[in-house]
Amino acid sequence: MCEMKLCQSCAMPLTKKEEVGTNADGSKNEDYCLYCFKDGAFVGDMTMEEMIEFCVPLVSKGNPYSDEETARAAMKAYFPTLKRWKL
Repeated sequence: MCEMKLCQSCAMPLTKKEEVGTNADGSKNEDYCLYCFKDGAFVGDMTMEEMIEFCVPLVSKGNPYSDEETARAAMKAYFPTLKRWKL
């Protein structure tokens, strides 16, 4: 089974080519989504905690999480494994 690619900043599923970010030379960057990475740089200068708080409302209405508390807990556990946030 093929593993789904996720943005290594916000964990958005990267299911379409047009959803991936771009490098400085305009080529596609398969690690990040277009909302997080554009023209070779991160779009928002934020901490991991700020990214989680930004994402909570987007994923907590039943898709995929049932509520904000569940979404926040899941992201706090998962985001440290993403490329952007690994120490």
